[in-house]
Amino acid sequence: MDKYAEKRLLHTPEGVRDIYGRELLKKLTVQDKLMHTFASFGYKNIQTPVFEFFDVFGSEIGTTRSNELYKFFDKEGNTLVLRPDFTPSMARCAAKYFMEEDIPVRFSYCGNVFTNTSNLQGKLKEMTETGVELIGDGHRSADAELIHMAVSALKAAGLKEFQICIGEIEFFKGLCEEAGLSDEMVEQVRELISNKNYFGVEEYILEAGIKKEKAESFLKVVELFGSYECLQEAKLIVKNEMSLKAVGRLQELYETLEELGDEKYISFDLGMVSNYNYYTGIIFKAYTYGVGDTVLRGGRYDKLLSHFGKEAPAIGFMILVDDLMIALDSQKLSPDEEKYIDYLLYDKGMAKKAGKLADKMRKDGLCIECVQFATGKKIDDYVAYGYHNMVSKLYHLTNEEKVLTYDLADDSPDGLPVDNADLKAFTWRKKA
Repeated sequence: MDKYAEKRLLHTPEGVRDIYGRELLKKLTVQDKLMHTFASFGYKNIQTPVFEFFDVFGSEIGTTRSNELYKFFDKEGNTLVLRPDFTPSMARCAAKYFMEEDIPVRFSYCGNVFTNTSNLQGKLKEMTETGVELIGDGHRSADAELIHMAVSALKAAGLKEFQICIGEIEFFKGLCEEAGLSDEMVEQVRELISNKNYFGVEEYILEAGIKKEKAESFLKVVELFGSYECLQEAKLIVKNEMSLKAVGRLQELYETLEELGDEKYISFDLGMVSNYNYYTGIIFKAYTYGVGDTVLRGGRYDKLLSHFGKEAPAIGFMILVDDLMIALDSQKLSPDEEKYIDYLLYDKGMAKKAGKLADKMRKDGLCIECVQFATGKKIDDYVAYGYHNMVSKLYHLTNEEKVLTYDLADDSPDGLPVDNADLKAFTWRKKA
């Protein structure tokens, strides 16, 4: 085997990585907090396949670009795709299992998505997402529910300072129609705005021959962002009915969120667009310190389900767990993860008794890892290992049938037992 092959055996491909130990425990803790929040709003977990038929994510639906998909073939020659996005899969499930249902259904999910984005240096190509979809409810109250839940979820994960920025696809559409942009021009402008290239937008609009008054109005509005007051300013600038109605919906939404106490987390961006073409109404993104991208994205997609044969409005959002973890780490915020492993160390010749003791402890709700005391090792070696590997308590079963207990939960192990007892009289704490 050559040295390059040996290197590949130990290293992961670009854009994917191993996660273990304390980092993984923190990630799982955050995921649990997010999923618990979703469940508290009545959202039921659903699992979909990691790969689907290509058509589920095809260009007609307006999801990820074809050259950014991981594609392969099955034995029958069908083109399959590793999911880049959960929403189309959720739409497919709703159409398949709830075709005749006219009462809103609520889904939540957690899993990995895959995007082959070579142009995004430093970005993972496999990322974990949690999220929700509310299908069958087109009311303003549904929009408010989703954004209120997004605020609740980010707070539950441990974030203290963040902003959920809200836009409206219909507002952007109305502006484009008012400016007389063709479909091709709309896509070009969408791309420029998505990349925050406002100088490029200005240059493109002026070169396209748009009348100066309309061009100036367009350029002014797409850069409007900030607090509730920017909505009032927008109503004074735009003239078309579609954009004005969109602003009215945003104002109504804000009033509801204000009643729920979420106003400090809410801002608006009237130039907001999305790379996902299936969005039809409000769209929103969450930003926080310490990460260069959004930690949450979502919006309304009232026409997506029609591609799967079901006519129903829908809205949802996804939380990018890996980016959320970066933000929490950068802000020195840590979820309250539990050191949930207990370590049963036993001397040579005590394996059978250690096994019985471990089973009793497991039945009492403890997670027990059994290890024989190795020749040449000191108790301090195991205490140090436990301290760095999320061990809560270390129990040492000796040849004298004594159980020495080392409490590592206080994060200050000194290698000395804090408790000891005869095996027959030994008791241990129960899980709460």
